[in-house]
Order: sequence, then structure tokens, then C-alpha cells
Amino acid sequence: MQDLQTDWLKCFVAVVDAGSLTAAGPELHRSQSAVSMQLKKLEAAVGCRLLERGTRQLQLTDDGQTLLGYARRLLDLQAEAQAALQGEALSGLIRLGVPDDYAARYMTPVLKRFAPRHGGVEIQLDCEQSTRLIPRVASGDLDLALISRDHARRGTLLFHEPMVWVGSPQFDIWQRTPLPIAVYEPESLGRRSALQSLAVQGRPYKVVYNSSSLAGQIAAVESGLAVAVLTQCSAPPHLQILGAAQGLGPLAPMEVAVYRSTASKGSKAVDRLHRMLVQTLRQAV
Repeated sequence: MQDLQTDWLKCFVAVVDAGSLTAAGPELHRSQSAVSMQLKKLEAAVGCRLLERGTRQLQLTDDGQTLLGYARRLLDLQAEAQAALQGEALSGLIRLGVPDDYAARYMTPVLKRFAPRHGGVEIQLDCEQSTRLIPRVASGDLDLALISRDHARRGTLLFHEPMVWVGSPQFDIWQRTPLPIAVYEPESLGRRSALQSLAVQGRPYKVVYNSSSLAGQIAAVESGLAVAVLTQCSAPPHLQILGAAQGLGPLAPMEVAVYRSTASKGSKAVDRLHRMLVQTLRQAV
């Protein structure tokens, strides 16, 4: 097998993250045909197919999935080696967004690794729902955000987060008709998932509580006011996970992604945190 050139690996990772050859081109400062040629050279070097064209975007083959992890690690090691030899000290401000749901479970461990290594970088962290973070990244008001993405090409997919129905074990709210539910704001993917699940079941419901905050949702459930749909990582252990036994149907998982602003391109500090988020969260979950 031929040696794997760094340019080929960069191209491969960029295409996977962008979802298509066309979208990866501007990231690599190459034409679509040049990106395609780099991928062909990489596939020839490894002797197997890495990507298949799906109905909407490129899909990784099993061999491509295997190589992707190694490619990210090799590129990260190269960046670390260059920084060490050049004595590079990162500085600047990173404006970072994360929903309450994901802050403690996913973002905190990454920042604990990043901050001690890069003391010259100031991080401004905003906690809001994904529906508010997405337009702020798109406009350049935020550099990076960990989000529940609203469509397949929004950011770099990291993992799928399960959604769960929760209720208080002290109240049997789920036995009521119509079912009292607590929901997020109208644009929320969690709200949409809950209402779609109930519609499929044909189960009558009544929205009795609206809140854009995780704390508000939990308070409504704890008080016996309603049941709610939460991300599994944010469901407190003292609440009961509900399901078929309580007459509640399955929920579609959230696609969790890291979304980067176009305006932040060229920032080495943002480059480094973006890579760390992808490497840490894709390996950890």
C-alpha cells in the first residue's frame, strides 16, 4: 500500500464533514474536480472504496468509517507537532454556544482539556436552545456551537442523542386524557418530536406548560404538572423514563453536530477547538 499523503487525508475528512465534494471545495480552496481527484488517489492508495454516493449526500463505506478515525488522529498529530516545533501560542476570543442539555455532559469535558493547554484563548460561552444558536452562528455572532441540527448539512455530525419521555414517579400524569405535556418553543426539534410521536399514536394531548429552558421543563415534570420530552443526557435520575408501558411511543433521536461560522475561518484558536470537539465527542459516544 502507498503512503497516505496528508493532502489526501485532509480532503477525505473535509468531504465527510461537509457532506459533499461541492461543499468541501471552498474549505480546501480547491475545485470540485480537484477534490474528486484527491479522493480517487486516496482510494487507489488504500485499495478500497471509501465513499458511496447516496440519494442526498455521500455515505461512508465500512472501510471509509475505519479510515476516518485514523485520518483525524493523523491530522491532529501533525497539527500538534507543528505547534510544538513552532512554539505556537494560541490567543484570541472564541464565542461558543451550547444548549443547556449538552453543556455539562459534552461541552465541559472538552473545555477542561482545551483551557489548560491554551491559556491565551478567551472563551465566551452562551447557553441557549439550538434554535437560537443556529442563526447566531450563521450570522457570525458566534464562532462555534454544539447543536441539535435541523438538517443534514448543518455542521459536522458528531453523534445521535436519544430522546426520552420523562415523568415524576410521585404522580401518574401519563394516565390522564388528554395527556398534559410540557414543551419547548414552537421551533424546537424536541417539541416537534413529541407532537409527532403522539400524532402517530393518535393520543389526545394538551400543552399545559411552555418553556425554552431545560430547568423549566424539569420543574414542570417534578411538580406533577406534565410529562415532557428531554434529551437522555439531560434527564435527571430522580425522574422516571416513560415508554410503551405508560402508553407513550418512541421518539426520533437528535443529530448532534458542531456548527462553525464562515466568519471564523482562519482563526487558529477556533480551528483547534473545533478539531478537539470533533475528536473527543466522536470517540466518546
